[in-house]
Amino acid sequence: MMTKTAPAVVVLGQNSVAVARKMMSVLPGATLYGLAGRTSGVDVSYTNFGETLRDLFAQGTPIIAICAAGILIRTLAPMLSDKRQEPPVLAVAEDGSAVVPLLGGLNGVNDLARRIAEVLNIKAAITTTGDIRFRTALLSPPPGYHLANPDDAKTFISDLLAGAQVKLEGTAPWLTNSQLPIDSNGDLTIQITERLVTPAPNRLVYHPATVAIAITNTVDIASVQQLLADAKLAPASVAGIFAPLTAAANPAIHAVASTFGVPVRFFTSNQLESLLSQGYSPAQAAAIAATGTSAQPITPSSSQIAIAIAPEPIDPSTIGQPRGRLAIVGTGPGAWQWMSPEVKEILKSATDLVGYKTYLDLVGSLADGKRRHESDNREEIARAQMALDLAAQGHYVAVVSSGDPGIYAMATAVFEVLDCHNKPEWDSIDIHVAPGISAMQAAAAAIGAPLGHDFCAISLSDILKPWAIIEQRIAATAQADFVIAFYNPVSKERTWQLAQARDVLLRYRTADTPVVLARNLGRPGQTVKVITLEELVPGVADMRTVILVGSTHTRTIQRSNGSISVYTPRRYTEDKDI
Repeated sequence: MMTKTAPAVVVLGQNSVAVARKMMSVLPGATLYGLAGRTSGVDVSYTNFGETLRDLFAQGTPIIAICAAGILIRTLAPMLSDKRQEPPVLAVAEDGSAVVPLLGGLNGVNDLARRIAEVLNIKAAITTTGDIRFRTALLSPPPGYHLANPDDAKTFISDLLAGAQVKLEGTAPWLTNSQLPIDSNGDLTIQITERLVTPAPNRLVYHPATVAIAITNTVDIASVQQLLADAKLAPASVAGIFAPLTAAANPAIHAVASTFGVPVRFFTSNQLESLLSQGYSPAQAAAIAATGTSAQPITPSSSQIAIAIAPEPIDPSTIGQPRGRLAIVGTGPGAWQWMSPEVKEILKSATDLVGYKTYLDLVGSLADGKRRHESDNREEIARAQMALDLAAQGHYVAVVSSGDPGIYAMATAVFEVLDCHNKPEWDSIDIHVAPGISAMQAAAAAIGAPLGHDFCAISLSDILKPWAIIEQRIAATAQADFVIAFYNPVSKERTWQLAQARDVLLRYRTADTPVVLARNLGRPGQTVKVITLEELVPGVADMRTVILVGSTHTRTIQRSNGSISVYTPRRYTEDKDI
């Protein structure tokens, strides 16, 4: 059985990163793990090689480690117990001159080794006798086929190696094109069928992924399983669940797919229009469209489900479209280490990245291989509409913001567009917001703890709201004695607003109130300094600056090393004793 989990590529030093990235070009969804302090530009940094490998192995993650085979063997030896559950494990030479499959023979390790060897322009060091002699792997069939009785395979292969001949029942090009001793009168049998049959020691049964289940409304899993049993079809032959795009948000459809461990694919109304005009129900139309056959689908009394059988294995990735996904992510202020693991995983998995060019550049190598859709920073609404349209077409779209996407950023723009424009196709999209570290959090952390008590955030940009409202809010929050974080303080076109904000604050704060200026947080040229409120003039800030204005209780500490810390006490009292 081929593993469906994306592999982990593990390296110990920077010299291995280039070879790792080359291998990952043929390993969709792979994650690059690098030893902290010795590698850069990796997806995940780790500190303990042995613990990391054992954790990955226990999770069933295929492991490709660029290191000596002996290291892998000694590291994983204590965990070896059931070879049917072992994920593929391979060792690759640091210079890419050798790839050695070590574990996971029943889960496609040899096929994985061949793919890696091909991209490295070498020959995989495969030692499995059956694979070498017959040029095929009976224990780990290619995608689209499932071996029903792996327990019988060892004796079966031993008999083949001893000279027995085998007859084929059914069609499977990977077997007919092999060097198996095929004979119509063979004592051994290989049967390829989507039907439920009883295997035997002298008969290997492979179930091809030729069955399409189409669902158009809420159905329970038990009824789907019963329909398969009544039709005498093997669950292992289910290739995917198919449905009209209008049903993409139905959780029951995704629950059925999860039960069978198969993908869900959807058809637009245009793709089903011809079949519907012929009198087929939506479920029947989806089943026929998925299999490319004119055969009458199997349907129960309910019109919400139908089953069709394709003449050859179905590749769901070539049929219809997946449910569109839209993730609005915050990368943090700029530093790679401030980006959350969730955001990194989304960026790695997404097909399309939408955002302001500066923000897209911040994600570094995670943007490699993605379709980039860049736009001006002021085109938020157009950018949100583009992202929703792309997701409705089945793409996995990540809208990239700096900081936190829900604080003066793209999350609000997306939901504004969703609320104001009634597009039915957008209803099919799975929308998710992934938080990030905001600029005010990063600024506060860089100087101490100025947000240690009640605080608020105000944008000084009057593009989307009148200045009178902004001024009113500054006065109200100053009077309420909040610490205030000012976003968008100064731009080329807006220079007077910051000075006016300062003047409002001076009605309620003393001239020596601490003010933190944090510019280019997490990026080259980062500066964080402390001034007083009376020194707050337009020339000290720009659009890359976030400003924290202290409350009447915010204090500064002049450290003996010359540095300054700023904090706002948790106790709102004049008593400094703790």
